[in-house]
Amino acid sequence: MIQNECMNFLLSVSQHKVFKYFSKVLEEFDVTPAQYGVLNCLWQEGQITPKRIGELLYLEASTVSGILDKMQKLNLIEREIDPNNRRVVLVTCTEKGENLRPKIEVATGKMNEVVLGNLSIMDQKILKEALQTIINTDFS
Repeated sequence: MIQNECMNFLLSVSQHKVFKYFSKVLEEFDVTPAQYGVLNCLWQEGQITPKRIGELLYLEASTVSGILDKMQKLNLIEREIDPNNRRVVLVTCTEKGENLRPKIEVATGKMNEVVLGNLSIMDQKILKEALQTIINTDFS
């Protein structure tokens, strides 16, 4: 099979290019794309568990834990024990994390414009729908 017809190749290379570009965009805020993902979950959902963050971002618990450790050291998030269930940890955004929201959302919007800039509005819609279909497909 020709490499340019292999879905893994196409998705991996395009994801890598977007990730590299997004990483550069987020450097200004001292945030990584993974940390942005967590912040975005918190901005959308409010106080949530690490398990829920993993579900939303399709990440393993150990990966989420490592990201949260770094974010806590950067004072972007706080973790506390759920007073109703001491076995549950709740994650919230700090004031510092909340203050980054408007700037990061503008930067993310511009990044999307750059990444999708060579596509028509219809092609952008088709691409997003196709990627969402792949995300929702059970390959097991």
